[in-house]
Amino acid sequence: MEVLPTIMVTNDDGIDAPGLRALVRVLVSTNLYHVRVCAPDSEKSAVSHGITWRHPIAAKKVEIEGATAFAVAGTPADCSSLGISDALFPSVPDLVLSGINMGSNCGYHIVYSGTVAGAREAFFNNIPAISLSYDWVGGVSNIDDYGLAAEACLPIINAVLAEIKNKTYPQRCFLNIDLPTNIRSHKGYRLTTQGKSIFKMGWKQITSTAQGKMLSTMEMDMDSSESLDVKSSTVSQGQQFFRRVAIEHSIEDTDIDTRSLQEGYISVTPLGGISPAEAECQEFFKGWLPGVMERSFSASAL
Repeated sequence: MEVLPTIMVTNDDGIDAPGLRALVRVLVSTNLYHVRVCAPDSEKSAVSHGITWRHPIAAKKVEIEGATAFAVAGTPADCSSLGISDALFPSVPDLVLSGINMGSNCGYHIVYSGTVAGAREAFFNNIPAISLSYDWVGGVSNIDDYGLAAEACLPIINAVLAEIKNKTYPQRCFLNIDLPTNIRSHKGYRLTTQGKSIFKMGWKQITSTAQGKMLSTMEMDMDSSESLDVKSSTVSQGQQFFRRVAIEHSIEDTDIDTRSLQEGYISVTPLGGISPAEAECQEFFKGWLPGVMERSFSASAL
């Protein structure tokens, strides 16, 4: 009898997020995998690769049909690390999936993303991993799109598992997949590279610490004039409150991942654990560094 592969699912939107629930539901419905879930007990969007170090974290078993699931009081990287250890589950999974995130994770946003960190943490521990994000747009997208996004990823998931079984899957990268808003009519897969697109951010003063529901990891209010009163008992004298606002979304012609997503393709981007500097920067510092000590001695002699 063939042993089914084991998939461990995590995310950064929290264990109750519709993206994670849709992904698990689709995986379970295939009857092709053992499915485990180890995800944050609340939303942890944009926490990057933060980990809990100085105190223990709690894990509580929750009911998700067809899966063995735990909600964890930690970051996505914590959840991924715990989920692939033998401390929570009896064995190491064959593959880790992180998502499906509410909002895309392309370009420099990958640095902020807890979703990508969940996959990266598995990669750090030599477990094949994929981060999955859906380009949710308020007023256009709906909850059913997550199920369609999960189904669109199944061919890649199955192909990766086949390579893992054959011991031919590359060990020096993990995959970041972004699914277009119009997932019903996507144009197929496109291999892309990480671009440099980013929301240029600023700050505005507000009169409330209250925050509305975050629509995605990096979707921010461009022009909101929301100003809610803070209870006077919660404000110390002299305190001021500020919130991030997006000024513009900067996209370059070379941002293949973002532009492919906007054109309706499913962007598939191999990522490594680190981001090396570009060649021209290396070349600059190659000539610059040897002279630092010499310039330092010259300045001290003045």
